Amino acid sequence: MEARDKKGREPTTATGRKLMKHLLIGAAMAATIATGVSAQEVSLGRFFGACEDAGTDTKASVGEACIIQSIINAASAEIDGVTVNTLPTDWGNFYDQIKASYAGGTPPDIHVMHRHRIPEFAGLGAIADISGDLAAAGIDTGDWAPAALDAVSFNGGIYGVPLDFHANLWHVNMDIMEAAGLVEDGKPVLPSSPGELLAHAQKVKDATGQHYLAADFAQFPIGVRLVLALMWQQNANIFTDDGTATINSAAAKNAVTAMTQLFEAGLANPQLNYADSQQAFLNGEAAVLVNGTWVVDFYTAEAAKAEVGLNKYYVADFPTLFETGATWADSHMWAIPSTLSGDKKTAAMKVLAFINDHNIDWARTGHMAVRSSVLESAEYANLPHRSEYAGTAAIAKDTPASKRYGAIQDVLNRELQAIWLTGKSVDDALADAESEVQDLLDR
Repeated sequence: MEARDKKGREPTTATGRKLMKHLLIGAAMAATIATGVSAQEVSLGRFFGACEDAGTDTKASVGEACIIQSIINAASAEIDGVTVNTLPTDWGNFYDQIKASYAGGTPPDIHVMHRHRIPEFAGLGAIADISGDLAAAGIDTGDWAPAALDAVSFNGGIYGVPLDFHANLWHVNMDIMEAAGLVEDGKPVLPSSPGELLAHAQKVKDATGQHYLAADFAQFPIGVRLVLALMWQQNANIFTDDGTATINSAAAKNAVTAMTQLFEAGLANPQLNYADSQQAFLNGEAAVLVNGTWVVDFYTAEAAKAEVGLNKYYVADFPTLFETGATWADSHMWAIPSTLSGDKKTAAMKVLAFINDHNIDWARTGHMAVRSSVLESAEYANLPHRSEYAGTAAIAKDTPASKRYGAIQDVLNRELQAIWLTGKSVDDALADAESEVQDLLDR
């Protein structure tokens, strides 16, 4: 008796159903032997937003959420014996949820995190050193750019698989810039000093009635990253390698003043949150939006729509307003819990290898790739707007490593918002921030 009849119908007799069950079990056993692991369900925790209809086509999806989910869906479909269950969470409270899952003994088998969180999680022994597992999984660390390897390294170990480099850029509405006379040779003319920033902003206001600069100054720490960049451009930082807070400084005051002068002149709105600042830019209500690499693909797609106010879209490196080029930057990476073992760990490493193999697909978001073979490829060079911010990798900066990075960022966000949202004096805000950050560094 055949398992199916000539038309492909499943058997209806008890004997036929019994034979079909045996055949299915045999097929599952064969798949297990082929993959070397038993069938595994792997949970994966991520942010980047939700996308329910991403599918498995890693070349067709648009935007961070759908691109990463298409890669994950493809991994689940293509890796024999492995099913990946995505646990999307909101970016804003992601680390609170991840910490709670570790505390409860139920962390995801794989989860995304930022480079700056490695000292905290690795220092607690929460995430695994996977340096001894990478080669067996088919991951060639020799193909990682040196900065990518450095991003996932801590105290001699490798604590994750890098996903990207991401940084703050200046997203530019070329129609507004042209109207203000701020375009030369097809490129936007960007300011080279705080004074020039103010002058350019006034030109935009006079010519178009629109704001010069939009950013999330009222919600997530985009404003913090902007001020940090301007401090680094003065060869300063918010704390030293030995743990001394250096926030209440002339460099910090210069950085903050470069922003507040725009607010005071009515040339930027400090009350915009992330969604509102983005929408203002897409509506054609701001010449420049300070946001990251992660939206290049999305804004490119939006600018192609007739109903969107943004038409001529350009992406620029963060301009140098002081002595030294600098912009805030970080890296996304994938980590696994230190408690993961056996077939589950093998399955998780297969998923990480799959994501690593699809680095060019993730780079379509606008993020910078981490694999040298991708960075040097024609496909990468031909991605939209890539040449416009090719200099960003050379000016990428961050604070020294600290287990308290998240808490320090929260302090700065609160105190800077107090300056431009509640009128707190710059001196008082920076002094309070320095005191609190020093307490955190001393713990």
